[in-house]
Amino acid sequence: MNVRLLAIAVKELRQLRRDRLTLGMMAGLPVLQLLLFGYAINTDVRHIPTVVLDHDASAESRDFAASLVATGFYDVVGHVEQQDEIGRALRTGRAKVALVVPAHYASDLARGRPTTLQLVVDGSDPQTVASALNTATGLAAARSSQLVATRLAAAGGVVSAVPIQMEPVTWYNPDLRTATYVVPGIVGVILTMTMVMLTAMAIARERERGTLEQLIVSPIRRWELVLGKILPYVGIGYVQMTLILLVGRLVFRVPMVGSTSLLYALAFLFIAANLALGLFFSTLAKTQQQAMQMSFFFLLPNILLSGFAFPWEGMPEPARWLSQMLPLTHFLRIVRGITLKGATLTDLTGELAWLLALLILLVTFSSLRFSKKLD
Repeated sequence: MNVRLLAIAVKELRQLRRDRLTLGMMAGLPVLQLLLFGYAINTDVRHIPTVVLDHDASAESRDFAASLVATGFYDVVGHVEQQDEIGRALRTGRAKVALVVPAHYASDLARGRPTTLQLVVDGSDPQTVASALNTATGLAAARSSQLVATRLAAAGGVVSAVPIQMEPVTWYNPDLRTATYVVPGIVGVILTMTMVMLTAMAIARERERGTLEQLIVSPIRRWELVLGKILPYVGIGYVQMTLILLVGRLVFRVPMVGSTSLLYALAFLFIAANLALGLFFSTLAKTQQQAMQMSFFFLLPNILLSGFAFPWEGMPEPARWLSQMLPLTHFLRIVRGITLKGATLTDLTGELAWLLALLILLVTFSSLRFSKKLD
């Protein structure tokens, strides 16, 4: 082997060994992400939050709802009294499915009359629709078979009608178009990627060039320096968001059911949170390469755990709690809620509270760390 080539390779390895941050990310993060994603990612949608509108309030109707829960695919999170409360539950994300039991359900079954249950499904997330419909339809068919067998054994003859029928109703995305679901989510993914990376690399670039110290000793105040670095990227984030929404509307026919101004107002919290996180990464990274690596490793958990690529309901409970610490998780619910469901500020108060708390937390950590590094 060429001696000079070997010397350069040895020199590169020694430099890499001295760079403990890069070495740690190369060795530790792949193993950590493998364990995390292997445990958390599950395409089988289970424990779908469900509300029940029971017009019959009988033992038979309660028994059917309990049978749904027993399958493991549904979790009854509450009962509603009116039809419009179903829309409220689906808009807020409190439920993905609603079971509607008609009046006289028990009496119709007792008299041998056919009856129809209704299953309302949130079509803005097509990944949950198939699991929700197939399981409920299968359960209704199984119940019907039991009733038919019982009646035949008791009275003989032929049963002409299916006792229990399941009527599926899909709201918000009745055609189950993937683009309608994916395009609003891409807004959050692109903003996460660009806002975190650009801010982290901007500070690292100043540090590499030696111009950061010049800014520090200038008459400019520290908060002016920080805001001056962040504000241009807020504008860039809004430009990116506008372009994606326009292309999604014109090319993929993605609807805008809710308020555009509300979406832009809430997007500010999301953009600011990602910029604060990028600022925090910049205090850890010494070079632009390290900043880019941190941004990349942060982007992957966002895509896999936020509900963008895989069903959020399919993840185990610890992974769900971890995903709540990601700003993208809450922004996806906001952007899909507004664009597809027409959600209002009242419907999104929970996600707004989470985003605000994460923003305050990230700004506090970033400011403390950034001040320490500047000192």
